[in-house]
Amino acid sequence: MIATLSPAQIEYLRTQRLGRLATIRPDGSPQNNPVGFRYNEALGTIDIGGRDLGASQKFRNLTKEDRVAFVVDDIKSQSPWEVRCLEIRGTAQALRNTETYLPGGSPELIRITPERILAFGI
Repeated sequence: MIATLSPAQIEYLRTQRLGRLATIRPDGSPQNNPVGFRYNEALGTIDIGGRDLGASQKFRNLTKEDRVAFVVDDIKSQSPWEVRCLEIRGTAQALRNTETYLPGGSPELIRITPERILAFGI
């Protein structure tokens, strides 16, 4: 089942540049990496690009297991303490030979389709 981000959640993503992508390695252990991203409004997905993305372990992990978790969070204020967090759980596609949102980036993309969205402070 595809989950839809709220307008406030989309706006929050637009203000952020770095998230963390958790994938599952072939041996079943988790791998969590900082990644750049953008929200793809036309598809309702999270798109992750990068330099040499197709050669990365996170990209290879998706060939065996497409379930992922993607987290973006920050500290809005320290006084009073305010934390914002958006966790998107879903499935991801490892796409090759595709146009990405990064000029000069490699032609690979990880595209996350949200299935469950958890948020606070947003």
